[in-house]
Amino acid sequence: MTLKRCSPLVRALVAIGFSASTILAQSSPPREKPKLKDFGKSLKRLKWDPQLNAAIETKPYEDASPGDRADVVKIETSLVASDVLVLDQRGQPVTGLTANDFVITEDGKPQKVGMLSLGDNAAVPRSIVLIIDYSPSQFPYIQTSSAAARTLVDKLAPLDRMAIVTDDVELLVDFTDDKKKLKDALNSLVKRVNPDFNSANPAPPRSGLSKQYSALMATLKEAFSDEDQRPIIIFQTDGDELSLLQGAALPSVAPNLPRDLREMEQRRIDAWLKRGRASFSRNDLYKAVEQSRATIYTVVPGFRMVGLPTGQQVAQLRAQWEFDGLAQSRVMGPRSVDAIRKYWSDRWKRTPPEAIQFYIDDELRVQASLAMVATLTGGWTEFLERPEQADEIYSRIFADINRRYIVGYYPINKEHDGKRRKLHIEVQAHPEYIVMTRKAYYAAGPE
Repeated sequence: MTLKRCSPLVRALVAIGFSASTILAQSSPPREKPKLKDFGKSLKRLKWDPQLNAAIETKPYEDASPGDRADVVKIETSLVASDVLVLDQRGQPVTGLTANDFVITEDGKPQKVGMLSLGDNAAVPRSIVLIIDYSPSQFPYIQTSSAAARTLVDKLAPLDRMAIVTDDVELLVDFTDDKKKLKDALNSLVKRVNPDFNSANPAPPRSGLSKQYSALMATLKEAFSDEDQRPIIIFQTDGDELSLLQGAALPSVAPNLPRDLREMEQRRIDAWLKRGRASFSRNDLYKAVEQSRATIYTVVPGFRMVGLPTGQQVAQLRAQWEFDGLAQSRVMGPRSVDAIRKYWSDRWKRTPPEAIQFYIDDELRVQASLAMVATLTGGWTEFLERPEQADEIYSRIFADINRRYIVGYYPINKEHDGKRRKLHIEVQAHPEYIVMTRKAYYAAGPE
């Protein structure tokens, strides 16, 4: 349905600056989101072009299969809407702002605010995707993260829809408002990674494939449509697929390791490289992030390195190794705890300083990349250093979603050229406020 076919009332409201999709959502029964089919198929259409140094789509997603999505209502407007978080100098959310308080520029040109809504407005549905990594390194975090996510499920508003994706690029559960179905899916992940050592024949734990960025790329390309008024992604991962993206430095052995440690490291790297490169680069992913309207919150299970002085980074790396040793003992069984602790302690003592710095630099690259994914959308990154922090972090995410403003405008530039446009939003007369929102978007392409 185009805007021309809407009622005179809707056309009049849009003309004075309201979102047509918001109006329809408030004046008609909620529509069920179209079901996703063959999730991950967009990745199969991406091919790496070494001459362009970029991934190209062999077949546009929109033209691939007209029957993949149910028929949807499409409102033809040029409204650009962004989730905006405003913080004062103490880092506290600023409430009570109006449309007149916001100043928007696109490519340096002033724009007029055409729509403002509050983040906790129950009439504006949220489409939330939780991408959760359950590869072996993430086993210690799954139980508490699953419990925290179940709490988030309980807080969903009646019009909200949520889906869950794993690092297998598996759609664990499609968009739904069925809270029991979402909780059952989260519980199923816990069962996958927790073997029953009390059983006579405990089944080995099942783990994810560490294709976290691939899962994110598929989500960006397939999960949302123009009808999603508030697309949100919670991206929980340690991001180790980074080394397999096109253009990334392949993993290598740390310098000056003792022979046995060097050989062990090489075997691990050889097994990792057998997975093969992804079909896209980090820059391709960043572009897809900007093309999407989703706000991304990145949750990194592991010890923070970015922004810390060298001495603290070394301490953090050692703490991570000790924690990884405990995690390994959970998989191998309680009888192995002492032996595994001794192994990691000895390994630390035998690792030279230059190798320690090598590992720190590698973690810094991974963590910086994960943080950038969130920053590009106006979201933020948090480090889940201990499993028990999961509930606090997930509660913060939900509180942040509710405290944001949804600010929209109709661009002066009406061209459908598919080009990147710089976006800047600030609060009038308050230069001290920190405004967290996306820094750019891509205009619609030629029709």
